[in-house]
Amino acid sequence: MEPIYATGMAAKLRSQWDRDAGLGQNHNAVKFLGQDYDSLRAQCQRTRTLFEDHLFPASTSSLGFNELGPRSSKTQGVRWMRPTEICTRPQFIVDGATRTDICQGALGDCWLLAAIASLTLNDDLLHRVVPHGQGFDGGYAGIFHFQFWQFGEWLDVVIDDRLPVKDGKLLFVHSAEGGEFWSALLEKAYAKLNGCYEALSGGSTSEGFEDFTGGVTEMYELKKAPADLFSIIGRAIERGSLLGCSIDITSKFDMEAVTFKKLVKGHAYSVTGVEEVVYRGNMTKLVRIRNPWGEVEWTGSWSDDSREWDNVDRSVRGRLQNRSEDGEFWMSFSDFLREFSRLEICNLTADALQASQVKKWSTSLYQGEWRRGSTAGGCRNFPATFWINPQFKVTLKHPDSPGQSDCSFLVALMQKDRRKKRREGQDMETIGFAIYEVPREFVGQSGVHLKRDFFLSNASSARSELFINLREVSSRFRLPAGEYIIVPSTFEPQKEADFVLRVFSEKPANSEEMDDKVIADIPEEQRLDESQIDAGFKSLFRQLAGADMEISTTELQTILNRIISKHKDLKTDGFGKESCRSMINLMDTDGSGKLGLTEFHVLWEKIKRYLQIFRDHDVDKSGTMSSYEMRRALEAAGFKLNNHLFQLIILRYTEEDLSVDFDNFVTCLVRLETMFKTFKTLDTDADGFISLSFFQWISLTMFA
Repeated sequence: MEPIYATGMAAKLRSQWDRDAGLGQNHNAVKFLGQDYDSLRAQCQRTRTLFEDHLFPASTSSLGFNELGPRSSKTQGVRWMRPTEICTRPQFIVDGATRTDICQGALGDCWLLAAIASLTLNDDLLHRVVPHGQGFDGGYAGIFHFQFWQFGEWLDVVIDDRLPVKDGKLLFVHSAEGGEFWSALLEKAYAKLNGCYEALSGGSTSEGFEDFTGGVTEMYELKKAPADLFSIIGRAIERGSLLGCSIDITSKFDMEAVTFKKLVKGHAYSVTGVEEVVYRGNMTKLVRIRNPWGEVEWTGSWSDDSREWDNVDRSVRGRLQNRSEDGEFWMSFSDFLREFSRLEICNLTADALQASQVKKWSTSLYQGEWRRGSTAGGCRNFPATFWINPQFKVTLKHPDSPGQSDCSFLVALMQKDRRKKRREGQDMETIGFAIYEVPREFVGQSGVHLKRDFFLSNASSARSELFINLREVSSRFRLPAGEYIIVPSTFEPQKEADFVLRVFSEKPANSEEMDDKVIADIPEEQRLDESQIDAGFKSLFRQLAGADMEISTTELQTILNRIISKHKDLKTDGFGKESCRSMINLMDTDGSGKLGLTEFHVLWEKIKRYLQIFRDHDVDKSGTMSSYEMRRALEAAGFKLNNHLFQLIILRYTEEDLSVDFDNFVTCLVRLETMFKTFKTLDTDADGFISLSFFQWISLTMFA
């Protein structure tokens, strides 16, 4: 194994072990870029210096690359100043975090600020993001830290407190009274996480919701709301979810325009409660809404001073009616559906909820990747490659209510790190997913990756509403109890991206990645005595082996390249020394480093078999294997590999165009066989584990 693969794989394994042990949970966050807040702060206090963050410097590179780039008028005259230089008595948080701490600056990140404003409604959630014990008093060292959820784990992001200032004012987010800095520092930490401030421009509130809670968002277009939306909202509020709603703008002149009944367009509101009240003998559904500005309230039916309250039971009225101009108001559910355009529900995961809250989601999370040639199959429109996408199984066991067969669940597919890549000119891929019922013969099995023929002859049971270039695509489904396969994909094949797939269900459901079990079913080798070997073969061997009657690495290289040159239909750049050494290692039973007659005969038969498999699976007769032909050819040779191993093989054995030529094909099979046989020899009790000392490990890996 070449060093770059070996060290990269070791780091990946080590990282997975750490995460399995609990690293990445909110109470044990991963240190972003390896920076440890406590030790950096202690070091600054020891040396009596203020922290300067060289990983997110006070320079234009941290501001942006285009509109906020070095040549932009917006960044001319920007200075970086600490809060202690901006005002005489800076404060971190004054009297708790409130909506007036969040005023937008010269950056189009209102989506983020609306999410930060929602955080201020829930102290527990806020302090998962803004850790306690930070300020400008005793122990101040110019260093702060914040925690964000990113693609399945929590990261702790350290920053210095130098903030961009223009004309004496903070360039970006600031508090209304100017002396409170938690929101500006939080925005800076989020900008660092995404590469620069400009990367935060444009987005949806749900993205911020999720990165502050680890939750999953559902979007509802209220013009086509599902029949049970009121009960969905009620259950979401019971579970402590964050809910946001907004009114679409139809032109830039609409932005923050106030409607006749005092609702603000293009502005993020929160939904804070639902109720059903008896009104004139009928049950009426109500929704409670909050404007984070703290003023400007709905003046229609069920508003604070409306007459509808006069016809409601006094005790109910006393509990619900609120007459202060605090930004919170009731409206009927029917008015809500008519006046607002969109509802975003961020459902919190179990770890973000209080222990007393029993209504928890059952959740599963999978990290995945689409890689050219191995797992980037594109959508169903590309049947030749769709089947190679990663596949995940969900088992729905518990119907929503007795006497029913349907189970509710939510699937969310999120692509990773796309904001960071904006600087390189990359943006969101177009993503989506399809859901299939597991065929009867595979029910209850896990080591199964469904192949092309299945998808050619079976329709999907459900799919994401759209393939779209958003960070996350999520949909709620109701399907009969049973087993289903989720296939996430980009719209077109060969698009590379990392992703997170999450499955949420209101009742417990099992889910797992569906992948082939790693198995080697290698045919028994027929090891003949010298007397049984054909005379013609013996005579050929004598000519090739020379006086010592053994074939060395160099001799094997000469033989194979001479033979292969006669097969004009095979593409190859010839067998290299390393490949031939691998073959000798596999066949060399006496440890001489060379092959005797019987050893060479076994190798010869093996190569003839590989040649036949290669020709059978080179369907387009190109003389090479495409990566898709390769996966089937490996299976024919007896090797069932999972996606991860197949990706490694594609990385290692393909040419630039992702094709595998004959010499690489043979080398790959020989290496696989060697590793399987080596493990089997050492796994004496056949429990799937081996234990090696360092000396044994290095002896094995240096000569495998």
